[in-house]
Amino acid sequence: MIKLDWTLLLQFVNFMILMAVLNALLFKPLRAALKARRDTIEGSRAKVQDIDEQVQAQIARYEAQLQEARQQGGEERSLLRKTAQEEEARILGGANQKSAEKLQMIKEQIQEEAEVARQALRSETKALAKDIAGKVLGRAI
Repeated sequence: MIKLDWTLLLQFVNFMILMAVLNALLFKPLRAALKARRDTIEGSRAKVQDIDEQVQAQIARYEAQLQEARQQGGEERSLLRKTAQEEEARILGGANQKSAEKLQMIKEQIQEEAEVARQALRSETKALAKDIAGKVLGRAI
């Protein structure tokens, strides 16, 4: 059983002195170090959040610029395609016109050559007909 005497009072005083010494030497510096660590962590979190917001804003600007560049590229591509189609139509039109003119010249040349050949055949036909008729009849016509 526990006796209540002056040693209990001595142990209580000893405990209080120990608590005061531990508080001064251990607990206050430990609490101060923990508070400083907590403040540093919270400050770092705030900085990280600010940096993250800045990065998100830069990403949004980059994506907007990228979208604008894509749109401009599409417009330029469509303009170049339209210009190329117009140039192609102009070149093909010129080539078709030249080929039509050349074809017409060839047709005219063929008609002239055919007419010359007909004239030559007509003149030869009369002479051949006389020769054939003379041979068939056996006398000169």
